[in-house]
Amino acid sequence: MPKPPANAARSKRAGSQLTPEAIIEASLRIAARGSEDAFTVRRLGEELGADPTAIYRHFRDKDDLLLSVADRTLGEVLDSIPEGLDWKGRIRALAAGSLEVALRYPVVGSTMASRTTRRPNEFRVVELILGAVREAGLDGAEAAVHYRMVGDSLLAFVGQRAAYLLFDPDVRAADESSWNREYRMVDPEAFPNITGLSTELAEVTEIQIFEVRVEALITAIEQRAAELRGA
Repeated sequence: MPKPPANAARSKRAGSQLTPEAIIEASLRIAARGSEDAFTVRRLGEELGADPTAIYRHFRDKDDLLLSVADRTLGEVLDSIPEGLDWKGRIRALAAGSLEVALRYPVVGSTMASRTTRRPNEFRVVELILGAVREAGLDGAEAAVHYRMVGDSLLAFVGQRAAYLLFDPDVRAADESSWNREYRMVDPEAFPNITGLSTELAEVTEIQIFEVRVEALITAIEQRAAELRGA
């Protein structure tokens, strides 16, 4: 009987040894390199040295894999949050961790801005935010609405920043330079506010925007809790 090619034997062995954990780890490695094809079976097969079809033994389809990988990244966010923080500290730490992890795996962060994993770590994030808003003094429908306000706002910002990293570097450079070029050249009579703040606009950083946004969320919760206590 002819001996099978060495590479075929290797693929067969790798495929038989695959686990969901190994596939998720491979997806994260690809995603961390800034690749947009972290969830194609072809690319994963290359990364794992296995027959790409072996991946379907562990995940129903590409979307099932994506949701599992995304839930793993939520676990990384949760692991970054120190113990013993008050409700404001937990929201700030969740926000900072979410941004850091989304920028580490931009294809995951950008995709999950409009998805829900329906998996354990997502439930833990929801529990954390609900616990924070209830500790702040909100409950019932108020707690539910303000949880969504926090969660959706964080997802929107970190998803936007993650998606931005997937653009070609030249495209990003052109966008970033616009504050020092095109915006400084507008007609001052037609755009007096832009002209008057052209220097300040150019100096704004993404982290400043993010921090102000997070503090605005916290302030909104505080103010609503105070209103309800007053009523």
